[in-house]
Amino acid sequence: MKVKKEVFQELGAFLLIGAAVCAVLILASCSTGPVAPAPASESVAMAPVGADGSAALSGGTVTSGLRSGDYAMKVPTRRPGLGTGWGDTISSSLNNTQFIRESNQPFGGVGMIYYNDQEGINAMAGSYKNKTSAYQRAANGAVEWGVKSGWSTPDHYMSGSKRYVVGKKGRKYSLVVRNVSDSRLEVVLSVDGLDVMDGKAASFKKRGYIIAPGEKIEVKGFRTSYDTVAAFEFSTVGASYSNLRHGQTRDIGVIGLAVFAEKGSPPWRWATNDASQRGEARPFAEAPLRTVR
Repeated sequence: MKVKKEVFQELGAFLLIGAAVCAVLILASCSTGPVAPAPASESVAMAPVGADGSAALSGGTVTSGLRSGDYAMKVPTRRPGLGTGWGDTISSSLNNTQFIRESNQPFGGVGMIYYNDQEGINAMAGSYKNKTSAYQRAANGAVEWGVKSGWSTPDHYMSGSKRYVVGKKGRKYSLVVRNVSDSRLEVVLSVDGLDVMDGKAASFKKRGYIIAPGEKIEVKGFRTSYDTVAAFEFSTVGASYSNLRHGQTRDIGVIGLAVFAEKGSPPWRWATNDASQRGEARPFAEAPLRTVR
C-alpha cells in the first residue's frame, strides 16, 4: 500500500507539472505578436483613418482605403495640401469596343490640371493667377475637359501655362471630357500619377475610354470592375490612395489627360494643311507657255 501511495503521489506531481507547462504554452500563444500580411488573394481589413491620415492601429499602419490584395503602407511625414482618396463605390457601366490608335503618342501632347486647397493653390501659383472657365480645350482643340465637384464646378485658375483647380477635403469630384472633334477618340486619364482604369502607375500604353464625336464622359473614380468605380475624393496626402496603396506621394496633386486619334480617322475632317492649301488656292494658274490658236 505504501508503494502504491508513493506511485500515485509521483503521478500526481507529474500531472501538475504537465498542466503548468500547457498553461504556459497557451498563454504564450495568446500573447500579441507580429502578424503576417494577408496573401494577395485575400481582402485586407479596413481600419478607421483620422483627419491627418493616421490610422487607429499601432505603429501608424494604415489599411483603410485599400482594395482586395493591397498591403498597408507607413504614413510619411505629414504634408500639407490635398490628395485623392479611395471613396465610396459608385455604379458605372463599361463596355468593350475595338479601337486602333493612329499613333503610340498622344494627339496634341498631354493635358494637366494641378489641384490643391486654396492655400496650396496660392502658394503654387502665387499672386499672378486669374480665374478661368472650368472647361478648357486640349489635344489641339479636340476635347474640352475639366473638374466637377457635386452639382457645380470648383474654382479654376490659370497662371502662365499651368491650370489649377481648388478642392475641399472630403468632397467628391469627377473628370468631365467632351469630344468636340469629328472622329472617335481614346482618352487615357490619370490622378496622382495613377491610371484611373486600374489604380496603378499611369502609362500611355494603357487603354482608356472611347468617346464618340460630340459626346462626353464623366469619370467619377478609379475603376474596380466593369460595373463600379471607387469615387475620387479630396483627402489629406497621408490618406490618399497613392500613399496607402503604393507608398508614393511624389506625383500627388496632378490630373493627366492623353488623347489618341483613331487609325484612318483624323480628329478633324479638315486637317490644318488641307485648310491651308485651300486658302492658298489660285484663281488663275500661271499662264502656259503656249496658247491654243
